[in-house]
Amino acid sequence: MTQKKTNPDPALMEIPPGYLNIMGYVDESEVNGPGCRAVIWVQGCLRECPGCFNLESWSFEMNQLISVNSLAEKILSNSRNQGVTFSGGEPFWQASALAALARLVKAAGLNVMSFSGFTLEQLQSEHAPAGAQDLLEQLDILIDGPYIQSLAINSPDSPVSSSNQRVHVFNPAFNDQITWASDQIEVHIFKDGRRLVTGYRGGLDLRE
Repeated sequence: MTQKKTNPDPALMEIPPGYLNIMGYVDESEVNGPGCRAVIWVQGCLRECPGCFNLESWSFEMNQLISVNSLAEKILSNSRNQGVTFSGGEPFWQASALAALARLVKAAGLNVMSFSGFTLEQLQSEHAPAGAQDLLEQLDILIDGPYIQSLAINSPDSPVSSSNQRVHVFNPAFNDQITWASDQIEVHIFKDGRRLVTGYRGGLDLRE
């Protein structure tokens, strides 16, 4: 089983309108989608998939509360960011706020993609999380489906981490840009000495 619960934690309801509860953020990533991207890891996931890269993202407790407007300003302040990727955690549990963020960055010329443990069909159904359709309408690319450890792909030619996952390209301009690989890792070193390791196997690993 890849989903042990059916309802989001009550803590999700404590996020003020216009804000996101995130686990992490990085600029200028090249292993989380096409081109150079800002990446936002949201806090909270119900699936508890074996082999999950980001175990710290499961809890719905408040981690980093940030306003949509502040996050948009942060993203756009780095001229190297060509797009934004939503990861997690499960982005679609905070779909409405992410849709608002997507509209702001797309208005400035950036593209938007998201990972989700839900399938596209689930996100289009009447049982989808609140705001799911609004977020789908903003996406250029969606990678859907839970990570299944027994179906893991360790290939420099695959943009997905397990073979059940699918790449949905909603914007035809990106049909020939699905060139990143799921088994790459990337290390970011911050001014305060912390290191962030992201990408397959790296997960989101913050170290002093």
